[in-house]
Amino acid sequence: MADIEALETILKEIEKIHGVQDAVLVSRSGMHIAGAVPEGAHTETFVAMFAILLGAAETATSELKERLDSVVIELESSKILILNDGPKAIFVLRTDRTSDVEHVRGEVGKFSKRIEEHL
Repeated sequence: MADIEALETILKEIEKIHGVQDAVLVSRSGMHIAGAVPEGAHTETFVAMFAILLGAAETATSELKERLDSVVIELESSKILILNDGPKAIFVLRTDRTSDVEHVRGEVGKFSKRIEEHL
């Protein structure tokens, strides 16, 4: 069983990465695991749609014979970064519009092993 308290602590650390506003951990099947969704967002809808979106991107790109690393959605005032974190979970991160996605991705990657230990 997942250690939600430990996962929440790790997500709070991720939110300290420059530019990251919100960090949510979502199961590959679209269930909320840990983290707070942005204010005003409906949790179940928010997490389910991002899991579906990543799954659709993986299916759409499967013919390229490359592993999908992430999906970036650029909004008016922010970006959403959806990162594959292995077979159990995905990260959904809301960042500033001007955030360096490569930097954020690299920093979040440092937490993957710790996340896996608590899933």
